[in-house]
Amino acid sequence: MLAGKGETTGMAHVDWSLEGSAAVLTFGNPPVNSLAHAVRAELVAAIDRAIADRAVRVIVLVGANRTFSAGADIREFGSARMTRSPNLHQLIDAVESSPKPVIAAIDGMCLGGGLELALGCHFRIASPDARLGLPEIKLGLLPGAGGTQRLPRLVGVEAAINVILSGEPVPATAFAKTPLLDALASGELRAAAIELAQKVAAGSTPARRVRDIALPEPDLAALCDFARNAVQAKFPQYPAPVACIDAIEAAGQRFEEGAKVEQRLFLQLLESPQSRALRHAFFAERTASRVPGVTDATPVREIARAAVVGGGTMGSGIAICFLNAGIPLTLLEADEAALARGVERIAGVYDAQVRKGRMQAAERDQRMSLLTPSVSYDTLSMADIAIEAVFEDMEVKKTVFAQLDRVLKPGAILATNTSTLDVNRIATGTRRPQDVVGTHFFSPANLMRLLEVVRGDATAPDVLATVLKLSRTLRKIAVVAGVCDGFIGNRMIEQYLRQALFMLEEGASPQQVDAAAEAFGFAMGPFRMSDLAGNDIGWHIRKRRAAERPAMKYSKLADKLCEMQRFGQKTGAGWYDYAPGDRNARPSGVVAEMIAAHLRELGRATRQLEPAEIADRLVYALVNEGARLLEEGIALRASDIDVVYLNGYGFPVWRGGPMCYADQVGLYEVARRMRQFAGLPGDPQFWTPAPLLQRLAERGDSFASADQSAADRAQSGGRS
Repeated sequence: MLAGKGETTGMAHVDWSLEGSAAVLTFGNPPVNSLAHAVRAELVAAIDRAIADRAVRVIVLVGANRTFSAGADIREFGSARMTRSPNLHQLIDAVESSPKPVIAAIDGMCLGGGLELALGCHFRIASPDARLGLPEIKLGLLPGAGGTQRLPRLVGVEAAINVILSGEPVPATAFAKTPLLDALASGELRAAAIELAQKVAAGSTPARRVRDIALPEPDLAALCDFARNAVQAKFPQYPAPVACIDAIEAAGQRFEEGAKVEQRLFLQLLESPQSRALRHAFFAERTASRVPGVTDATPVREIARAAVVGGGTMGSGIAICFLNAGIPLTLLEADEAALARGVERIAGVYDAQVRKGRMQAAERDQRMSLLTPSVSYDTLSMADIAIEAVFEDMEVKKTVFAQLDRVLKPGAILATNTSTLDVNRIATGTRRPQDVVGTHFFSPANLMRLLEVVRGDATAPDVLATVLKLSRTLRKIAVVAGVCDGFIGNRMIEQYLRQALFMLEEGASPQQVDAAAEAFGFAMGPFRMSDLAGNDIGWHIRKRRAAERPAMKYSKLADKLCEMQRFGQKTGAGWYDYAPGDRNARPSGVVAEMIAAHLRELGRATRQLEPAEIADRLVYALVNEGARLLEEGIALRASDIDVVYLNGYGFPVWRGGPMCYADQVGLYEVARRMRQFAGLPGDPQFWTPAPLLQRLAERGDSFASADQSAADRAQSGGRS
C-alpha cells in the first residue's frame, strides 16, 4: 500500500515519501551511505515502484543524514557481491532509463559511485556546501560505473581529467555554472529538490540523459596526449592515471563503446598489484584502530591542556601538533636558553608557512598564543597529558617521569616519546604506571602522519582509548605496539640497516645500496636516510644494544664513522658530500677511504651485488623481523606493520607495505630466498625464516589470511 501525501513507508535502507507528485526516496547506509548490494537492491525496487505508481510523475533521490553517498562499498571489490545483481551499473541504468525524471538531491559527500549515480539522474541539485568527487584513483582504480564517460560530457575534458586524476572532493559551487548541476539550493535541500520536482512535473524543465550529450571537446586527442605524457613522467609506477585518461578519451565515441572501454580498463586495474596494495593500505589504516580491550564503550579522559618536556627538534614538532589542533600547551625546557631555542623553532615553522602563503599571520599568532614557555615543572600541574621528548637515555627519562609524577594532577596521562626504550621500566619511575603510555612520534612530528602508541603492561584501557582518540585530533594514524626494544618500526629498521652495512662489507658501495632501495620504491635508501636523520642517536642505541645483546652481530662500519664524528648532514659531516638536490652524490673521500680500509681489515674477497639481491635483502629483513613481532604479539596484525612502514619509513605505497609485498611475492618464495641468504657472511642465523613465516609458507597461506583468522577468532570470543 502506498503512503499518502507526506506519509512515509520504508525498507531497511530506503524510505519512501510521496510529496505531491514526487516520490522522494531517502536511502541510508551508515556511516557514509555506501552503495552496498542491499542498498542497490532496495533502490531499484523503490524506483520500479515509483515508475508503476500513476500518482508519481517525478522521482527524487536523497541521501540520509546529510550525505548523498560516499560511493561503492569497497569491501565488495573483487568479490561476488560487487557483480551481484543489481550491480552499480544496473542501478544507474534503472535510474537513467526511467520514463519518469529522476532528480539527485546532493548534500554532504557525493563521491565515487555516489557521484556516478547522481550523473545517471536526469537532474541534479546540490547544497552549496556539498562536495563532489571521484576518488577511485587513490585506490589504483578508475571510476568504473560511467564516471569517465558522463563527467566529461558535463564539465568538459580538461576539468574531468583534473577531477578524476586528483581524486579530491570539489565544492559544489565550483560546478554551479556547468551542466553538472541544474541548481544550487538556496535553503533546505529537500524543499528545494521538491520545488524543482514540481517544475519538472509541470513540464517547464525538459529532462535529458547525460549519455545522449555530445562530448564538447574538438581537441580531445591532443588534450589526452598531453595529460598522458605528464602522468607517465610523474607516476611511472601507477597504471591507473594513464588508464583514466584512456577511458576519458574513449568518451569521444558513442556512449556504449566508451563504457565498454571504461569497464575493460577498470577490471584490469582491479586485478593489478598496485590497486591491491592501495586497497590493502586503505583498510589497514582503518583496522589499526581496533585494539583488544578498547571498545566504543571504553571511557576516554578529557585532553583540554597538554605539556611537552623538551624543546628540541622532536619536542617542538610535537608541540606544533597540539597547537595546530587548538590545544593549549606548555613547553618545558631545562633553562631559558634552551627554551628560547625551542620557541624559536616553533615560531620559525609558522613564519615559514606565512611566507609561503599557507597560513595567515593572524592564524599564526592565534596558534602561538596557545603556547606557554616554562622552565619549571610546577607549571605543568593542570596538564591532562604530558609528553617527554628528551634524550634517548633510560636514566634521563626516568628522572623526567619522577618529576612529572610529582607535579601532574591525578588522572593525567604520562607519555614518553621514546623510540626504543622499555616503557615498562620508564613507568617504574612513577607511582601510577597505569597512566603511562608510549607515544612515539616520527620526525618531523608536525608533518609525519604516524604515531606509534606503545601499550605498557600496566597501561589502563581508558589511557589507551584516550591516546587513540587524541591521535585523530592531532590528525595522526595510530598503530598500537607492545613493549620491546624498538617496538615495531625501529626494531625492524635495525635489521634493514644491518643488512645494508653487511652488503658494504661484501663489496657494494653506499650509493649502490641506496640506488637499489630507491629503485624498489623507497623514498630514500638506508644510507641517505641515516645521513638525513643523524647517526649520533643511532650510535648511542647501538652501544646500548651491544651491551644488552652481545650475541647480535653488527658491522663495525657505522660505529667507525661515528668515532670519526661523521654524525650526518645535520652536523655538516655525513656519509655523502652533497650538492643541493644532487641524487647522485658519492660518499665523501674520508668515508670512502674508511670503507676501503675496513674491507682490507676483513681480508675477504668482495663481489658485485645485483640490485635485485640488494632490494630483496633489505625488504625481506623487514619481513622476517615483522613475522617475529607478530609471533611475539608486539604487533597485533601484519597490516599494522604495513601501516607503520607506509607512513613512517617511506615504504612505497604502491607496494602496500613489507608484509603485503611479501604476500604478493608468495611466502614460499620469500622463505626460500631467505634460506639462500643464510649462506652469506654477516649474520647467517638471522635468515632462518621466523616460525610464523615458515608455517604460513608451508601451508601456502599469507599474512593477510593470518590476520583474518585472528580477527575471526577475536570476533568469536577466542574460540578456534
